[in-house]
Amino acid sequence: MIQVSGLNKSLYGGGHRVDILNEINLVIPTGQFIAITGASGSGKTTLLSLIAGLDEPTQGEIIIDGQDITKLNEDALAELRGQHFGFIFQNFNLIPTLTALENVVLSAELNGTNGAQKKSIDLLNLVGLSKRNHHYPVQLSGGEQQRLCLARAFVNQPDIILADEPTGNLDSQNSKRVLDLMTNLHHEKKATILLVTHEEDVAQKAERIIVMGDGKIIEDSIPT
Repeated sequence: MIQVSGLNKSLYGGGHRVDILNEINLVIPTGQFIAITGASGSGKTTLLSLIAGLDEPTQGEIIIDGQDITKLNEDALAELRGQHFGFIFQNFNLIPTLTALENVVLSAELNGTNGAQKKSIDLLNLVGLSKRNHHYPVQLSGGEQQRLCLARAFVNQPDIILADEPTGNLDSQNSKRVLDLMTNLHHEKKATILLVTHEEDVAQKAERIIVMGDGKIIEDSIPT
């Protein structure tokens, strides 16, 4: 599903070059659940942004489903994201003026998903928000908002889910619930998941753990 080759990302300022990513090579099979860990500043979120086509690499290739996305223009990238990706953010990024149901339906309709209303309701039921469909984000707890984000991410049945610290703002109980839901949805929907986290117990939920340091992959292993 995803192949990254010779990926570099550098920033320039004040006459200096700062290397964010250095020679990243990575193959991610279809349907695998991967946790990307490492200290702050190790390049985790930058790698996720590059794979999503939200940022441009300085050098290298990113192949998504056989297509090198580094050669696509912004319109083509937007279309690819709509067709292949679902996103889960630490800060939720929900639309405050829309209800829970409307947030999910809007995502489905923007991507031309058939039966958007029914699929949205079914997913909200699946994540335990059946009684919160008509509540606004401000009326939901942090755990409920993140579960809403899960429904929004999966409503278009994406091939790839990119999750950036999805449990970073949650307490331990809600963190476990969100991770359990993500794992269940992964098994049910067969999506490829890349989850960025600095929490060891969260990483252990994945099928594969990639550890980054100083912009490089320093470990790639299967959790025990």
